[in-house]
Amino acid sequence: MTKTISVILGLLLLTFVSTKAQNVIEEQSSDTTSLEENRNFDFPVISIEDFEGDSESHDISSLLQGSRDVYVSTAGFTFGPARYRIRGYDSENTVIMINGIPMNDAETGRAFYSTWGGLNDVTRMNVSHSGIGISRENFGGIGGATNITTRASEYSPNTRLTYSNSNRSYANRAMFTHATGMQDNGWALTISGSRRVAEQGYALGTFYDAYGYFVSAEKKLNNKHSLGFVAFGAPSTTGRPGVATQEAYDLTGNNYYNPNWGLQNGEVRNSRVNSYHTPWLMLNHYFDITENISLQSSAAYTFGKGSSTALNWFDASRPDHGVGPFEGHDPRPDYYRYLPSFYADDPINFGFYTDLWQNDETFTQLDWDRMYQYNMKNLFTQTDVNGESGNSVEGNRSMFIVEDRRNDRNQFTFNSFANAMLNTTTTLSGGLNISLAKTHQYKLINDLLGGDWWVDIDQFALRDATDNNFAQNDLDNPNRLVTEGDKFGYDFTGNINKYEVFAQSEWVLSNWDFFLAGTLSQTTFWRTGHMRNGRFPENSLSDSEKQNFTNFGLKGGATYKITGRHYLTANGAYITRAPFFRDAYISSRVREDLIPELNSETLMTGDFSYIIRSPLIKSRVTLFYTEMLDQTWSRSFYHEEFNTFVNYSMSGVDQTHMGIEVGMDIKLTAALELNLAGGTGNYFYSSRPNVTITRDNDRELLAEEKTVYWKNYKVGGMTHTAGSAGLRYNSSRYWFVGASLNYFDDVYVDINPDRRTAEALQGFVESDPGWESVIEQEKLSAAYTVDMYVGKSWRINRRYFINLNLSVNNLLDTRDFSIGGFEQLRYDSSNIGRFPSKYFYLYGRTYFLNLAFRM
Repeated sequence: MTKTISVILGLLLLTFVSTKAQNVIEEQSSDTTSLEENRNFDFPVISIEDFEGDSESHDISSLLQGSRDVYVSTAGFTFGPARYRIRGYDSENTVIMINGIPMNDAETGRAFYSTWGGLNDVTRMNVSHSGIGISRENFGGIGGATNITTRASEYSPNTRLTYSNSNRSYANRAMFTHATGMQDNGWALTISGSRRVAEQGYALGTFYDAYGYFVSAEKKLNNKHSLGFVAFGAPSTTGRPGVATQEAYDLTGNNYYNPNWGLQNGEVRNSRVNSYHTPWLMLNHYFDITENISLQSSAAYTFGKGSSTALNWFDASRPDHGVGPFEGHDPRPDYYRYLPSFYADDPINFGFYTDLWQNDETFTQLDWDRMYQYNMKNLFTQTDVNGESGNSVEGNRSMFIVEDRRNDRNQFTFNSFANAMLNTTTTLSGGLNISLAKTHQYKLINDLLGGDWWVDIDQFALRDATDNNFAQNDLDNPNRLVTEGDKFGYDFTGNINKYEVFAQSEWVLSNWDFFLAGTLSQTTFWRTGHMRNGRFPENSLSDSEKQNFTNFGLKGGATYKITGRHYLTANGAYITRAPFFRDAYISSRVREDLIPELNSETLMTGDFSYIIRSPLIKSRVTLFYTEMLDQTWSRSFYHEEFNTFVNYSMSGVDQTHMGIEVGMDIKLTAALELNLAGGTGNYFYSSRPNVTITRDNDRELLAEEKTVYWKNYKVGGMTHTAGSAGLRYNSSRYWFVGASLNYFDDVYVDINPDRRTAEALQGFVESDPGWESVIEQEKLSAAYTVDMYVGKSWRINRRYFINLNLSVNNLLDTRDFSIGGFEQLRYDSSNIGRFPSKYFYLYGRTYFLNLAFRM
């Protein structure tokens, strides 16, 4: 019977096409480890009994938690570049830990792997599960949990040197790692460092400059107690690629057109530069209470900066600046008024702008030199500002600047968890986590671009100003002149405290396994304003009211062991979660007002799996269903109907995610493997949320209890269906080669909720073609890609190992696969094409070459 089931599943899986089991991509994977580290080449002889399993076994082994899953590894390494997400979840639904300390950002809930980027050699050891399952260090999320272990004594003694070359985000990488293992004196030490750099990334105008450092030391005090210290960080500075409309891509003939850069004195300069460095310090205590009971406690502190630069401008209108940027609107080259489509009814200007886009490369770039020239000739005095007298300071007032949007953080975390094996059938786990976090958010003047000062007032508020104070960003310092390095615009701190406990019990029986877990948490957050804003003088400065949320979660699961190689599993979870700080406020930059009807979210999920673990086949087929209820959605953008910037806040946003995951690793011969993996889901909005619209520059309510009709629209911006089929040949002479065919489909653009309201359709009848253009959701085209990889390992004098690996992604150089996009929030219902969607494209052919030496 099981043999028949396996054959049927194998035929079903052949409908999914995809990729290699080991694919190397920057940031997530380093070199493929040597064949000697991964495989025993004394291949077993596989019989039909091995295939069918031992049907006479009465005491059947349980599934190994954290064992390699071909679907999960393929989804992460191969489907990931196409914006595929396991079960359609964002990263806040998965808990990522290092030594039990949660790494998820307190403000957003998301985990950022760049925090330990370039430290691949020392972050390999982990225990993880995808979806609902057992986690002994933390309750986890609906997307699962991963605990990365960096305990010094668990690294095997070795020294490793690595060099990588690529044409992706970075061009060159060097890594060094040395581990002593536990020495006779009771000390263990592991150190690692890395350097990643590219003067020019894949997209024009981008660059990459990053370091990584890591140290882990451990002292074994006695047979029961050990103390460990870990410090790591990954400072990075990167020039960002941009996103544009299809018109801009077509005009430049480049689906990777980047509007963020231009030439300054003949040198490439990017306006959108990210710079991050948030080191972590950890002190760990390992306590083996008895042979079957262990306790691990950790205290951690993280601090550092997050920086993202961007252009800002003020009153740039000058008649002598001609066409294009500096015409009086926006210095960005892809501003909608500089595109030919804006002049669709004007053949002369349409042709003129088309010629500029196609034949004048400088027109498609930022004109840094011209911004400098403008600022250096823009003589003002303080009395010219806001129409009132003040200090008579004369100088060149910058109308264009580069601002630095900062998000600096510091966070203290205490974590403790215990595991106790009570007997051969029962294991108890439990723990607590305390997190006290602050995020300091403000702006700095990064570059005045040749000017002498910038005036700290809000240009958009000037149009609505009723007095001289209204447009002031810092009311206690009116008309302040700021220079490079000064704070301006906004300045506030987000305070987020969370206390959480969890408990879990596991039971292992002859034919059944069970687990049950629960968690209880208390979250408190508030805003502390450091500037009194002129639009909101009463609710922008000092501490806001504290928001408190008490939440809980329950999850459980059962595994039925059909035989020692065939399993059925079922899991379920019900979790409530406090809203994240970033989603809770209407406009946290300048005021403390909360989104109406702010409530905890509710997450309900379940899955059912059939799993095979045999020498010939390792496979899993999973059905899942998830509901996410009472979410919030808040954005700020320019609204055409109200002719002003608005805060657009929705409550009661529900989503439903359902689908299937399939993964199979088939050993065709002793040396040849077939890997099959695929996932498809239906991820859609399942409610009609209410929206509140307020003017960004005052508290005027523009719309209340307005209904957004986006029920049954797809959750956009990601790939819903992906599949792969790959072959890998492993030679007994320590080399391997493989190839895979990958398929992607059901990619939808992220929708603008305001286009799904009754007001957006006023003036249309249902038969009008404009009706569909406003409300329909765009589905992007499906695509295939091919990947190949090859590797060779050498062992020298039984002590030294050399690994050489090459992977090539998108071998056929497919450049027209749009992996996602979004409708612009600004739109004109009478001319929906004026602000069209923007798209992301999968990179064309890329490679990653890796050379590693280990001793």
